[in-house]
Amino acid sequence: MVWVLAGLGLVLLLALLYWQIIIAEGAYLGAQVVTLLYDWGAASYDRIKNVHPVDEAVYLAHPLLARLSDVRSPWILDVATGTGRLPLAVVQQLDFSGRVVGLDLSAKMLRQARLKLAPFRNRVTLIQQAAGNLPFRDDAFDAVTSLEALEFVPDPPRAVAEMVRVLKPGGLLLITNRIGWEARLLQGRYCGRGHMEEVLAALPVREVQTERWQVYYDLIWARKEERGKA
Repeated sequence: MVWVLAGLGLVLLLALLYWQIIIAEGAYLGAQVVTLLYDWGAASYDRIKNVHPVDEAVYLAHPLLARLSDVRSPWILDVATGTGRLPLAVVQQLDFSGRVVGLDLSAKMLRQARLKLAPFRNRVTLIQQAAGNLPFRDDAFDAVTSLEALEFVPDPPRAVAEMVRVLKPGGLLLITNRIGWEARLLQGRYCGRGHMEEVLAALPVREVQTERWQVYYDLIWARKEERGKA
């Protein structure tokens, strides 16, 4: 009986560790743990995520730039940029003449981003900073994006509010929302369809559109309200 209980305890411990480290990626353990995990996995992140440049262009860069077609040389902020997936997809487009700022708390993820973006260093700026307190003035960017990250920041609504704050009136917001069965294991992280939309409903944004993107993520597009048009 003792061995049975010990075995059961070990199984429960392993399940807890899998939930906290693999599924939640340290989100319930604090920002330092999340950052440490991403530092550990930075070198293999793109391979594990199975990132394909064509998919990044078709599903992210092209629709983003199409929605910014009326903006000459747009400034784009990518929050929790990681290895620079979104900045790379954007600056590789021939019709993009703007600038991208990528922000992340993991130094080693940013190191990978700098390696990938070295040919475009004159059009991309990378900053080590948390998402909950963006170091930019109000109304600074034409677009703000954040992919596969909000469920891991300490305060998702605050992070989204900061993104909206630094958007210009009429500016474009693109974020992702965690879906699928794993979303049910991330209680309090605003995962699952409808939850992130509720967060946006309390902010000065309009034209909120949710699109299916991946098995585990939806894309959510929105525009910041223009002054006098709320």
